[in-house]
Amino acid sequence: MSGEEAPSPQPEQEQKPHEPPPPGAAEESVSCRALVLTGHGGYDKIKLQVKTLERPPPPREGEVRVRVKACGLNFAELLGRQGLYELLPAPPVTLGMEGSGVVEAVGEGVPDRKVGDRVIMLMRSGMWQEVVVVPASRTFPMPEQMSFEEGAAIPINYLTAYMMLFEMANVRPGKSVLIHMAAGGVGIAVTQLCQTVPDVTVFGTASASKHEAIAQGGVTHPIDYRTKDYVEEIRKISPKGVDIVLDPLGGSDTQKGFSLLKPLGTLVVFGAANCVTGQKKNLLAMAKTWYNQLSLNTLKLMQVNKSVGGFHLGYLTDEELSRRTMFKLLELYGQGRIKPRIDSCHHFEEVTDAMRRMHERQNIGKVILLPERKPEDAKSNSNVEPVENGEKTEAAIDEKKEEATGEVKAEV
Repeated sequence: MSGEEAPSPQPEQEQKPHEPPPPGAAEESVSCRALVLTGHGGYDKIKLQVKTLERPPPPREGEVRVRVKACGLNFAELLGRQGLYELLPAPPVTLGMEGSGVVEAVGEGVPDRKVGDRVIMLMRSGMWQEVVVVPASRTFPMPEQMSFEEGAAIPINYLTAYMMLFEMANVRPGKSVLIHMAAGGVGIAVTQLCQTVPDVTVFGTASASKHEAIAQGGVTHPIDYRTKDYVEEIRKISPKGVDIVLDPLGGSDTQKGFSLLKPLGTLVVFGAANCVTGQKKNLLAMAKTWYNQLSLNTLKLMQVNKSVGGFHLGYLTDEELSRRTMFKLLELYGQGRIKPRIDSCHHFEEVTDAMRRMHERQNIGKVILLPERKPEDAKSNSNVEPVENGEKTEAAIDEKKEEATGEVKAEV
């Protein structure tokens, strides 16, 4: 369920900040920062890049331009850095699937957004930059009391947790749930959402140092997976097992999860964290995880009266379901029934620290990235390589063979 030199920046993606000036006014150039995956491998493959644009274009019809205030870091970005996340475009690519910020410009045909609105954004990639242009349909108004950090922490973790619990596993009063990595973003989201249903028992695996925090957050039975056999521990408390297992690990843990299910229980697999054991792709860990995967047939499922499902938010094409669920989550937030726990915030310059923290499983809650320049670096930009404007970006790529791109739009 688990570091190196801070990333040295290179040239990057085209961006679109400020509102267009009034007719006749001189347009000022604007510099924009972004975190770009320049190749697959260790932390050094994430580069902080700065681009200067002479004329930031306005959003097109149906789009809004947003000044990003906070971005979420997810396990998918760790996989993507190692080349293990198939939905991510090939490098160079700006990472980031979720963020929050302030609308700076609105394209035609967008009646429900205006300049100054605080919004949450959900995309496939492209959020880790100061300014993004996104379809208005992929933005959601932030509740007044919600911070930008909380806004960036909700989409991926809470959508995943909600859909697994309520759309797939049909959690109901009196049921029991096992969630691995209970101190992570999804784990905390699952725990909070289980508390919206009466009398749900939550078993959560996490290292011993995190037990107090997850117990306070609602985990009924914290289990130290590092020193104890969680299957045995659960059987001591609930001899018949559990009703729902949510598995982000894969491999042999999927088999264990299936064995723990009560009759009519549901196993939902939503990750393969066991594949990630170091900074770079580990073929041995991948092979081991694959070899130990659960294998069964439909006849076996009939005989044991259990169900198995898989969930991957990136492959969910029902945008209306995602939107409906997001609004439900924002409603629950407004009622005080869910609230993201922010583990730590890191400026773009500190992306290595952020990734290392998640990779080594030190976090309790969500790790957040901040596009705003780190204060002590305000006077010095020595470790950031500028790209002068959009027209010169392609030349820079050809000349230096650096992985940079002239694209600003977030990937839908």
